[in-house]
Amino acid sequence: MIDLKKLAFASTIALAAGIGAAQAQGDLTVAVQLEPPHLDPTSAAAGAIDDVVYSNIFEGLTRFMSDGTVVPGLAESWEISDDGLVYTFKLREGVTFHDGTAMDAEDVKFSLDRARAEDSVNAQKALFTSISDVAIIDPLTVRVTLSEPNGLFLFNMAWGDAVIVAPESIDTIKTNPIGTGAFRFVNWVQGDRIDIEKNPEYWGTPARLDNATFKFISDPTAAFAAVMAEDVDMFSTFPSPENLPQFEADPRFQVLVGSTEGETILAINNKLPPFDNVKVREAVAHAIDRQAIIDGAMFGLGTPIGTHFAPHHPAYVDLTANSAHDPDKARALLAEAGFPDGFETTLHLPPPSYARRGGEIIAAQLAAVGIKAEITNVEWAQWLETVFKGKNFGLTIVSHTEPMDIGIYARPDYYFQYDNKAFQDLIAELNKTTDPNERTALLQQAQTVIANDFVNGFLFQLAKPVVAKIGLEGFWVNAPTQAVDLTAVGWTE
Repeated sequence: MIDLKKLAFASTIALAAGIGAAQAQGDLTVAVQLEPPHLDPTSAAAGAIDDVVYSNIFEGLTRFMSDGTVVPGLAESWEISDDGLVYTFKLREGVTFHDGTAMDAEDVKFSLDRARAEDSVNAQKALFTSISDVAIIDPLTVRVTLSEPNGLFLFNMAWGDAVIVAPESIDTIKTNPIGTGAFRFVNWVQGDRIDIEKNPEYWGTPARLDNATFKFISDPTAAFAAVMAEDVDMFSTFPSPENLPQFEADPRFQVLVGSTEGETILAINNKLPPFDNVKVREAVAHAIDRQAIIDGAMFGLGTPIGTHFAPHHPAYVDLTANSAHDPDKARALLAEAGFPDGFETTLHLPPPSYARRGGEIIAAQLAAVGIKAEITNVEWAQWLETVFKGKNFGLTIVSHTEPMDIGIYARPDYYFQYDNKAFQDLIAELNKTTDPNERTALLQQAQTVIANDFVNGFLFQLAKPVVAKIGLEGFWVNAPTQAVDLTAVGWTE
């Protein structure tokens, strides 16, 4: 039954638009700011892909819950050998892909072998490097052998990059994703929306919704208008934090602000002169006023960070004082580095408002110490091609929403091109360490190394403001990985 008390708060216009009927029918329109470049989470770095497909369409051997815990996914259980090298996964029985074909051990082996292959284009290929062999024991049993113990292996298997895909779907996976999730893909209208529907053959708890639409609204002003007009039922990571008080005061809406794994950074091309000089990178760090960026671009939403690590994690070290705002020190460092009059560089800004708004503020802060950053606004696909793949940039702003991803600093070919053998050895030691206390010590050491090397300008941990209609429940408030998980979302009756 529809809650009449809640409907009484809704405007006459909203009622005329049939919002109550949509709720009763189990339909949902959720807005997100970025449109994915395609829909294969195993072959691109775009978090916008996971927004749509994580858990909804694709699933892995394990999965993240909203509180960050890792639970069984397509694997109902597993055994780990005493030496930590062999994981024997027992797969769930009766799981089928959306095309009706069975999901079995052959699909798991194909997916893991494809992800770790020499020619793999998986954006997180490093997650699979410790795998030395994947063997099929029987149709529902897979044995994965590691070359060395990996304390994060089950955690890594929960990433969107590690979902299980069917060999026969690979040719069309980018435009017609076929997974095992609680929803199946229906339609993609480029530049507008993606439609999904309930999977009636789902192996697990059925979705509460019958149909869901992901609506792409990149402009903050348009986002505000769409929510106010009730054209959308929910906006995940609402891009105009200055409007949140207005929604909080409106009885039609609920506003929840959660945490994310998104370390928002001013990424620096460490191989591009003059950024190959640590004094120049340190100067950039001291030119930045984090709180001014949080206040000006995010209207106070965000937690300052001084390294690439989430403040809500128990192993976090507060290193913000290491790169405190100090323009005089920044100018002195530039002079020591041979740039008393500063220099010019580029600043590539992708669509999210934290980047576009924050970029304007950072450009002014850099200019104050003599660094002239020419702003180039780029669309997401262009950012992936030019910055992430092409490494053709000086500075850029992006939020890294992958969980526990400090290991990217051990990859010299990663887009900011930081190459430190000592750090790489440290991460290698971390990966094979299983003792929790030892892992914490190594994680804290890793945070300190990249902070002292001023690899990037560490800005803030991205908050997750969600605006939704009253009566909608079951969505993630916090985001342990980038996802708009709709598997438990529904309307109260």
